Amino acid sequence: MELQYRIEKESLFVPMPQEVDHHVAKSISREIDFLIDSWHVRQVVFDFTNTEFMDSSVIGVMIGRKHTMELYHGDVFAIHMGDRAKRIFEKSGLDRIVRTDF
Repeated sequence: MELQYRIEKESLFVPMPQEVDHHVAKSISREIDFLIDSWHVRQVVFDFTNTEFMDSSVIGVMIGRKHTMELYHGDVFAIHMGDRAKRIFEKSGLDRIVRTDF
C-alpha cells in the first residue's frame, strides 16, 4: 500500500485507501505519526474519496491522531466521506470528535 500524502501549508492530507482494515490502519497510523513529528503539521485531513470499505479500526486511527494533534494544538478532519463512513462516524461518536468542515 503506497499512499500519496501531501502537505500544503500546515495541513497533512491523507488519501485513505480503497479498503481499510486493522492491518492497513496500523500502517497508516505509524506513517502519519512520523509525518506529524517530521513536518510539524497543524491539521491532518483524512480524505475518504476512494474508500469503499472500512472496519472499526478507522475509529482507532482517528482517535489516536486526534490525541496526537491535541499535543500540537492542531486538529483532525475527515472529508469526502461516503454513506458507510458517515454511518461509522455517527454510530461511534467520531462525528463529535473529528471535524468534517475543512
